[in-house]
Amino acid sequence: MSSATGLRVVVTGATGNVGTAVVRALAAEPEVASVVGLARRVPDWSPPKTRWTAVDLSSERAPLGEAFAGADAVVHLAWAFQPTHDPATTWRTNVLGSMRVFDAVAAAGVPVLLHASSVGAYSPGPKDHTVDESWPTHGWPDAAYCREKAYLERALDTFERDHPATRVVRMRPAFLFQRSSASEQRRIFGGRHLPGPLARPDLLPFLPDVPGLRVQLLHTDDAADAYRLALLSAEARGAFNLAADPPVDAELLGEMLGTRRVRLPRTAARSAIAAAWGLHLLPASPHLFDAVLRLPLMDCARARTELGWRPAREATEVLEEFLEGMRQGAGAPTEPLRGRKAG
Repeated sequence: MSSATGLRVVVTGATGNVGTAVVRALAAEPEVASVVGLARRVPDWSPPKTRWTAVDLSSERAPLGEAFAGADAVVHLAWAFQPTHDPATTWRTNVLGSMRVFDAVAAAGVPVLLHASSVGAYSPGPKDHTVDESWPTHGWPDAAYCREKAYLERALDTFERDHPATRVVRMRPAFLFQRSSASEQRRIFGGRHLPGPLARPDLLPFLPDVPGLRVQLLHTDDAADAYRLALLSAEARGAFNLAADPPVDAELLGEMLGTRRVRLPRTAARSAIAAAWGLHLLPASPHLFDAVLRLPLMDCARARTELGWRPAREATEVLEEFLEGMRQGAGAPTEPLRGRKAG
């Protein structure tokens, strides 16, 4: 797969939360000779061995063929979370844009495609035990994020059937956080005007304890390391779950923050979110909330066994780093990750 001088890797969505971590990991990898980062807006960030190309995947004229020519691998990370009130717009970028990437990979004869799927692609599942990669990937149909991730799983099924020579890897990570993504994720899920300093535990009168709200987290750098390992492993194919222990729920959060928990029924929590979303006060939709309550917990044994992957940080460490980033308005020198305090 590699040339005499090393691998040439193209990364879509290279300036976002996952993209910046993957670019850092690849730039530090001796077997990678060069990284081409694709993004809508070229950043003022110059990591080693990396050059940038402005590409908008929502455009039918996106110059993907030129970008992919001669590549040893494409890491497809590009994704738009907003606008949640206009799912047709995210569909154009996330689904149709991804289909353009898959078609361009095939046309250019790229031998490896690493695709960012998600825990959100999974059908509703258990919260009291874990499931492996064979769990159905039909998503939660009412949430655009899950619907789009699940649709692309089916698109990749067809791609693999039609292009068996291409090695396809589907990463299904848990929710990904790092310090430098704090401002971006606050804007995406909490809104531009949610004050970051509210992440201080002493300002929380109580912690809502919603039945079923139990999720897995992962540091973005640990996810990036899994991408690196999958790239370098010629045998790695198919799906890999990625998550850190322990699962996070209100009990764990309450212990971490020293905050009193108050039981809140699902219907009450959803009604509050739906009202704020309907008034455009909250970007995160009640449909995504419904999905989170139903996401299964993932078993990551395959990634450990076949990739030799293990997360370097526990979920509690990830959360502590992220909350500190929120309080400080942390960011990075790319447009999606720009840091900013609010309030």
